[in-house]
Amino acid sequence: MRVKVANAPVSFGVFELATEPPPLSADEMVRALSEAGYEGIDSGPIGYLGTGSGLADRLAGNGLLLAGGWVDLPYSEAAAYESGLPALEAALDVFAAAPPAPEGFGPRPTLACSGSPERFARPGGSVPGLAASEWAGYAARVQDATDRCRERGLEPAFHHHLGTYVETPDDVERLLELTDVQLCLDTGHLLLAGGEPVSALRDWSDRVGHVHIKDGDTKILAQALADGVDLRELMGRGGFAPLGEGELDLPAVVRVLGEIDYAGWVVIEQDTLPGRRTVAQNIADQAANRRRLEDLGL
Repeated sequence: MRVKVANAPVSFGVFELATEPPPLSADEMVRALSEAGYEGIDSGPIGYLGTGSGLADRLAGNGLLLAGGWVDLPYSEAAAYESGLPALEAALDVFAAAPPAPEGFGPRPTLACSGSPERFARPGGSVPGLAASEWAGYAARVQDATDRCRERGLEPAFHHHLGTYVETPDDVERLLELTDVQLCLDTGHLLLAGGEPVSALRDWSDRVGHVHIKDGDTKILAQALADGVDLRELMGRGGFAPLGEGELDLPAVVRVLGEIDYAGWVVIEQDTLPGRRTVAQNIADQAANRRRLEDLGL
């Protein structure tokens, strides 16, 4: 397989919905990931790793490429979507300034939905999503964002995600049917939304353009739902486990990536909240996650 392995700031509790200050600096994070053997990093919140030459110098100085980054937009509402487009353009400006990358390993804008409040409160696929009449408009706006990325020379991938309107396998199927956007397949989010990541890799192989490898624990999800806590607290409780400690069949995932001849970025993530583990523990977790994939041949 022609694959490079990256990590992401969310593994350290640095992400767009975090309300706490980052628990470590950008320099500390990129240095730790470089020393752990990663080849790339996702952007995290736009600006966290820097912009322009600051971003390029920080990554190049640590031997890392920019794998991509999260850009969420409210596709479910036309006016809100239009209002969010400047943020998309700003993110694309950041990606365009990334260090030069080999062919096939430029940064992938990771398009995502701003979310469904009802599903955010009850993650896992038990809450209905879009009505049938709403899908055409939703998909048209996803396609518009996709086209805007391509006009800038960047190929995006759409990230299905707990707590959003594209959460379940059925939601993914509908989006793929109505657009030509590539898929960012996230094994952990799919697992906790009732999907089967190994089968999904095979079934959607012709549309998978980006892969997030993440483990998940449905027992923690079930307890979170019983306690009435939301997606954010599920992350804090360890719903996304270290690789090999949840229910993901990681060897099978790696094997199928080879079977489908996947080429591109594999981003290891372990979504968490700031302060739930120390920075030293976060760094150790991500070094161990990298070794687990390396032991499997990635």
